[in-house]
Amino acid sequence: MKRGNLTLSAIGLVLALSVPSWAQLQRTLPTQTVTVSGTVETIDHQKRVVNIKAPDGKIVTVDVPAGATRFDELKVGDKVSITYNNTVSARLKAPGEAPVNTATGTSTAGQGDRPGGTAGVERTMTVTVSDVDKGASSITFTGPNGWKYSRRVLDPTVLDKVKVGDQVDITWDTDVAVAVQ
Repeated sequence: MKRGNLTLSAIGLVLALSVPSWAQLQRTLPTQTVTVSGTVETIDHQKRVVNIKAPDGKIVTVDVPAGATRFDELKVGDKVSITYNNTVSARLKAPGEAPVNTATGTSTAGQGDRPGGTAGVERTMTVTVSDVDKGASSITFTGPNGWKYSRRVLDPTVLDKVKVGDQVDITWDTDVAVAVQ
């Protein structure tokens, strides 16, 4: 049986940031959408992990956040569909502009007859360019609470437009919809 892993978390998808161009001070990447449908194969209530068997036989592992209040109602054999959308934007900050670290969210989870619902989060954080490696065409950011991320940059001319110490606001809008039949 083939196995695949899917971690539905905002931070995981924000790491897909490829920083395509600083030509404009703000750049929004295309929305990334992931849909998983199938049958609940196993549930680990202590670890809050569900394995879903897709129609093609692949097993997809989904981490269920603590905010999913009706998680205990999910049963092996339930048919589920999960759609996750993520949009990321990056903006080079002006010198002296105050840093930000905000998150807002909404949820309709647990309001229907069956477990499921929707949730959305918008997160913005100021990060600092801590390394630019033109030879490897990569950039490293550091942010609040020790957050650190390195990424290969698809457009190497971007690296000519930033320097160590520059600050960037990264915003990601994430929404997830879960339906249990």
